Amino acid sequence: MKNASLAVGALGAAGATGCQSLGGGGKPLYNISLAQWSLHKTLFAKKLDALDFAKATREEFGIDAVEYVNQFFKDKANDEAYLGQLKSRAADYGVKSLLIMVDGEGSLGHGDTAERNKAVQNHHKWANAAQFLGCHSIRVNAATTGNGSFEEKQKLAADGLRSLSEYGAKLGLNVIVENHGGLSSNGAWLAGVMKIVNLPNCGTLPDFGNFNVGDGKWYDRYQGVTELMPFAKAVSAKSHEFDEKGDEVRTDYRRMMSIVLAAGYHGYVGIEYEGSKVDAYTGIKKTKQLLETVRDELS
Repeated sequence: MKNASLAVGALGAAGATGCQSLGGGGKPLYNISLAQWSLHKTLFAKKLDALDFAKATREEFGIDAVEYVNQFFKDKANDEAYLGQLKSRAADYGVKSLLIMVDGEGSLGHGDTAERNKAVQNHHKWANAAQFLGCHSIRVNAATTGNGSFEEKQKLAADGLRSLSEYGAKLGLNVIVENHGGLSSNGAWLAGVMKIVNLPNCGTLPDFGNFNVGDGKWYDRYQGVTELMPFAKAVSAKSHEFDEKGDEVRTDYRRMMSIVLAAGYHGYVGIEYEGSKVDAYTGIKKTKQLLETVRDELS
C-alpha cells in the first residue's frame, strides 16, 4: 500500500470525519453509521460474511457508512486482495468506510518500553489498511500495565498514542481512543491523556455505555461523554434494551445527543447494539429509529 501524501496532514484527517456545516444546506444535525460489532454474533456464527457487511448495512438498514472491527478480518490487514474486495463492495453499495476498530494488538500504554513500542508497530498495519479503505481513523485502546499512579499511566498511554499518531499523520489518518474499560473509562483520565498527546489527529471516540472502570464501579456516562467530546472524531451510540416507547433503557439518548451537539459535533454517530432482548437486526433498527427521532426533535 502506498502512503498518502504528507500534505494531507492532520487537518486533512480531521476533515475526513464527516463533520458538516449546518449553514444553509439543510443538512442533518448528524448522520448515522453502523459499527460492525452490532452484528458480532451473526458474524462469529458465520451467518454473515464480513465481506457482505456493507451490503447488509445498505440493504437491511438503509445506512450509508460503516465502522469495521479488525476481529472479523484479523489475518487480512496486509492482504490487499481482500481489502480491495471490502473497498469495492462498499463502493458498489454507496457505503462509506469510516474507521477500523482495532483490538488485540498490545497495550499502547504498556509499562515496558519495548512492549509499548511493539504494540505501536502492531497497529501500523491497521493504519495502512484503514488508509487503503479510505477510512478517516483507526480506533484503538489506551490500555496500560503495571502499578503506576493515575498520572504515570496517563504518560505511558500518551507516549504510545503520540508515536502511533505521528505515524497516522503521515497517512492522513486519525488515531482515536474509545472509553473501553479500566482507566480509559474514566473520562477525566482519558481527556488528560489527549491533552498530553496534544496532536490534532489524536482524539476520542466517546461510547455512551462503556464506563465500567472496574471493581464493580461505573463512571457517570453523561459526565464522561461531556469530558471526551472536545476531542471526539467519532461517536458510538451504544444500545442494549428498549422500552415500549422505543427509548433505550440505560441511556437517555436525548440528553446524550444534546451533549454531543453542544460540543459542536455534527459527524457520524455509529450504532453499536449489544443487547440480547431482541435480535441484532431488530436492535439495530430500533437504535436507528431512536437516533432519527431524537435528531428530528433536536433539529
